[in-house]
Amino acid sequence: MLSTGALRAHLLAARLAGPVATSREASLRSYRLFAIRDPRVTLGLDPEWAWNEQDLLKLMADKCGVSADSDHVSGPDVIDPERTLSALDAFADRLGAVAERRAPVLLGTGHPHRLLGFYAELADALSAAGCLVLTPAQGRCVDITTRFGVRTYNLDYVRGVALMRESGVRCAGRETGAHTHSPLPVRVALEGVAESGGPLPELVVGDHGWVCGAGQLGIEAIGLADTDDPALFVGEAEGRVSVAVPLDDAVRSDYYRPLTRYVLNRACLSQ
Repeated sequence: MLSTGALRAHLLAARLAGPVATSREASLRSYRLFAIRDPRVTLGLDPEWAWNEQDLLKLMADKCGVSADSDHVSGPDVIDPERTLSALDAFADRLGAVAERRAPVLLGTGHPHRLLGFYAELADALSAAGCLVLTPAQGRCVDITTRFGVRTYNLDYVRGVALMRESGVRCAGRETGAHTHSPLPVRVALEGVAESGGPLPELVVGDHGWVCGAGQLGIEAIGLADTDDPALFVGEAEGRVSVAVPLDDAVRSDYYRPLTRYVLNRACLSQ
């Protein structure tokens, strides 16, 4: 069992929390864009409340531990490890609850190069506990707007975790999918469930558009989010995201393994 103290030390050493690689400039830019409802940062969420930049800065200070000083405009951003630990506990509790009910779940990531292993271990544990890990609409094409224009991707699954691949690219062992913030993949996946007549997920686990897109549709969602991802924390504040865990979402993939062990132990899902 990984202790809370050991995990806190790991969060800081791996820069998952504390001073992180995400810059203050990037975070503040995201808050400005969210305030004007730019879809690149709302991630499929349609906020019910009016959120200006100062509101968002205050929220992110509360949820993540970033500086609430609007005059602090440069340098690395900061995540309070205590907030990360508290959110991981809540995240694990939601996993434990869905596992106890043996309810259907859907897992997906827009950060497959970094986070696929984290979610795949969760999927394995949930499946072993009797949950149906859904893999709907596999191979379905999704047109996603990127900075290079509209690109066509295909919905795919690796060890029960949804991700997007560039059209025509298949798994060759080293290809782990495309980075995307879009909510379109989760919408397509849920449409696939509805078309098949199968059970809808009682919980969606992931990041970016997977969490916000599901939460916007009224499905319970939990996930990981960096300091430049205010949408998940807004969704949590408004009651459409159950848990948003603040951490750097782009460190080395193996740095997330202690988090997996901690979450599975707390959720009583260790195998």
